[in-house]
Amino acid sequence: MQKNFDFIHRLQTRTAMLAIGRSTLRNQGAPGMVAHAREFLGGIDLSKFSTISIEQFTEQLNIETNSLADSFPSEGKGNWGAARKSINIFLRDVLYSRHLCEHFNLAYIEPWLEVPLDSDVYNGLSLDSNEALPKWPRIRNLDSKISNNLQNIATNIAQSLGVYRIHLDVLYWRRELVNNLQANPSFKRDA
Repeated sequence: MQKNFDFIHRLQTRTAMLAIGRSTLRNQGAPGMVAHAREFLGGIDLSKFSTISIEQFTEQLNIETNSLADSFPSEGKGNWGAARKSINIFLRDVLYSRHLCEHFNLAYIEPWLEVPLDSDVYNGLSLDSNEALPKWPRIRNLDSKISNNLQNIATNIAQSLGVYRIHLDVLYWRRELVNNLQANPSFKRDA
């Protein structure tokens, strides 16, 4: 029987493994990127995100993004878009985990979290925005300038919906499929 059980560390590792699926980093440059991102995120010091200002949070987000991008294996090395998407998905899932969120005092960063950018989110932003979006560069070619532009557009859309931009991923992820499932459930619930 195992005598030591570090629940928080184990939960963080599990959250990293569930957050980064095979499709998350498909075609991003190198084999092993999913495993590498999971390991990186499982070991990230989440207390560094428990900051007192948006500037400190953004600085830490950029530090971790660059660190992950620079540590990706072989042809994936330097893939800023894949790193930022991975970290944003992971931080979203940490926020959604009551135990991790409370342990690291992260609830107040919710307004600062970015929506994880991918083609589903981009398509949702383009449908819901009155602003002109930059051409979608794909994750592999995403940079901080385009990301910031899209995050600002996401903020405007989220505000109009009464949510923070991080939650737009719930709206845009496989939007058509989820809408169809909600409209035509295969089982009926009793009232």
